[in-house]
Amino acid sequence: MATQKQEKSVIWDWLTTVDHKKIAIMYLIAGTLFFVKAGVMALFMRIQLMYPEMNFLSGQTFNEFITMHGTIMLFLAATPLLFAFMNYVIPLQIGARDVAFPFVNALGFWIFFFGGLLLSLSWFFGGGPDAGWTAYVPLSSRDYGGLGIDFYVLGLQVSGIGTLISAINFLVTIVNMRAPGMTMMRLPLFVWTSFISSTLILFAFTPLAAGLALLMLDRLFEAQYFIPSMGGNVVLWQHIFWIFGHPEVYILVLPAFGIISEVIPAFSRKRLFGYTAMVFATMIIAFLGFMVWAHHMFTVGMGPVANSIFAVATMTIAVPTGIKIFNWLFTMWGGKITFNTAMLFASSFVPTFVLGGVTGVMLAMAPVDYLYHDTYFVVAHFHYIIVGGIVLSLFAGLFYWYPKMFGHMLNETLGKLFFWVFYIGFHLTFFVQHLLGLMGMPRRVYTYLGDQGLDAFNFISTIGTFFMSAGVILLVINVIYSAFKGERVTVADPWDARTLEWATPTPVPEYNFAQTPQVRSLDPLFYEKIHGDGTMKPAEPVTDIHMPNGSILPFIMSIGLFFAGFGLIMLNMDNPIINPWIVAIGGLALTFGCMFVRSIKEDHGYHIPAEQVKADLAELKKGGN
Repeated sequence: MATQKQEKSVIWDWLTTVDHKKIAIMYLIAGTLFFVKAGVMALFMRIQLMYPEMNFLSGQTFNEFITMHGTIMLFLAATPLLFAFMNYVIPLQIGARDVAFPFVNALGFWIFFFGGLLLSLSWFFGGGPDAGWTAYVPLSSRDYGGLGIDFYVLGLQVSGIGTLISAINFLVTIVNMRAPGMTMMRLPLFVWTSFISSTLILFAFTPLAAGLALLMLDRLFEAQYFIPSMGGNVVLWQHIFWIFGHPEVYILVLPAFGIISEVIPAFSRKRLFGYTAMVFATMIIAFLGFMVWAHHMFTVGMGPVANSIFAVATMTIAVPTGIKIFNWLFTMWGGKITFNTAMLFASSFVPTFVLGGVTGVMLAMAPVDYLYHDTYFVVAHFHYIIVGGIVLSLFAGLFYWYPKMFGHMLNETLGKLFFWVFYIGFHLTFFVQHLLGLMGMPRRVYTYLGDQGLDAFNFISTIGTFFMSAGVILLVINVIYSAFKGERVTVADPWDARTLEWATPTPVPEYNFAQTPQVRSLDPLFYEKIHGDGTMKPAEPVTDIHMPNGSILPFIMSIGLFFAGFGLIMLNMDNPIINPWIVAIGGLALTFGCMFVRSIKEDHGYHIPAEQVKADLAELKKGGN
């Protein structure tokens, strides 16, 4: 076993890293790039709808943009951005030195990344998928869907493997690697919500993977699972998709709840109100959220009994969600609130999400859903959940954890300006879409006739997207400014916060904790500030620390899956320049070959000597960190 880490170049270091902190930053960068890409598509679609009978985009391009916008935002932007915070924060908050399987963690990122890359390649081979992000059959069948649907099917399959193995890694990490004293009922809410979200991923992504595999068989090998003329059933696809699709909302929104539950107590100077109730409310929301998929299918014709059962179950979710809302309000009640940028996003999340939830209850009523279905009312509702809920919480988390992740403070003036521009733009964009829906404007249309009363609200909605875009540009300026002229963080805990990640030095050393901390309470760091000397008590003496070696194998294995998927897509291409089976089998051989090498190669990692750890500790104490 090596006694010290091997020196590497910067690029090689990032390609081979298995450090959860660096993987978190890679998730953050990749997710941001996909977020911007999908955001630009949304901006172009709103420009097309700014005036009646516009010709800014063709109908076909609009269909491709609307499909890719939804697909990218949910699978390649929101999920990896949440994974970025989960990767960085969870090991620190539970007092661990890394995730349970660092190699698998790197593999999960690279598979997600190359799956997203495969999906994006569709633009270079005849255009993107055009059947909507739900890929309803028969629109996504061979008869109606172009080659872009093959990229959708294979890209999501590859990317989904990465998401699944990352979720398993988080579950094992949280169960097995908690510091002494960190019982399950002392877990920070962000860890709890990430744990439950990861469980949902296990149960929700597997039916999606099965559905995509069946659709792939239909498209590539002329199977008949969803083809009515061949004995298949298109409604079967809707059931499979929404068994995944509805829990997906909670897969995203539960960690968002966790972020809000960290930020509000920190800047209210109070303990989170009703911790136990929040934990059990999260469990109930997850369970009910998984059981109500068919409320997306009221208009399919399931009958009054099924519609009633799913309607009542859906409306019941409002009860545990209400518990969370009131507990956040009670946490702020009487607190010494600091309205910095993170707190502005966190506190504004509460009323915004309530509005999205109220319209969700309206849509849960089957007779009412018949009126609103496929109108802009539905578009407004889910954007109040996805953007008003998840994206606002992501911004809150970014401003909260940025100093720990990058060692710089984001500029508060630019941050608050970003908040107001984005927040005003968000409501301008989506609130009026409720009214457009009530007036009967259908969704998924690329143009409309004038003089129907729709012109003004569509114009306002598009202006709102300009504000949101300007807000994101302000955020980019803020990040660049902070990198060069931002206030450098020289202390471990710039917010006077409560949880364990703020007990680590800034920047966080590769081993996270020189000594595993002894947890004595919920809010462990705050407890030590009140009852101890303000620092965590060690649960072990200073000893050699074992760390894993980096590896290029996750990167190569992911490339193999990329080529395997691309080879299968080539089966539907006209006159491919190389036999598709050579590409597909070659890609799989590359992946399995790497798995074989990984299995037989002995890699015991390396040790950081205790003397170096003691020297690091002495240096940190000298610097006051």
